[in-house]
Amino acid sequence: MENIYDFEVQKSNGENYKLDVYKGDVMLIVNTASECGFTPQFEGLQELYNKYKDQGFIVLGFPCNQFGSQEPGSGAEANQNCKINYGVTFPIHEKIDVKGDNQHPLFRYLTSQAKGMLSEKIKWNFTKFLVDREGNIVQRFSPQKKPAQIEKDIEKLL
Repeated sequence: MENIYDFEVQKSNGENYKLDVYKGDVMLIVNTASECGFTPQFEGLQELYNKYKDQGFIVLGFPCNQFGSQEPGSGAEANQNCKINYGVTFPIHEKIDVKGDNQHPLFRYLTSQAKGMLSEKIKWNFTKFLVDREGNIVQRFSPQKKPAQIEKDIEKLL
């Protein structure tokens, strides 16, 4: 049986690591895009990260170009854009597919564990998955759900 800590991901600098480095932390995993109507959510995600990082909370951003070609550059370019335009300091990873034939195994797992409205498929950028300290996927949030609206859900897990 797989668990969240079994998955290997790649930082935007090309470095691979396993999510077990976050064992014992609350994680918010988000598929992101730099040129999306929801892109201003980076500010709210950064605020949550700043507020709770010392309590064992991490936001993990995974750029994706599958929705309206809203992440045209590389993962490194997305990371740079997030830092410059939104002050992001939480990890931004290499670009991945979050649906379809080349769906990253992490997102295959996340969507199988926390289905969305009507289906497992991710429908747009900024879908959020909340993971507890034991690695359980607790909740999935739609792109329309702003980071501030899920703060209470995060607090319950800290």
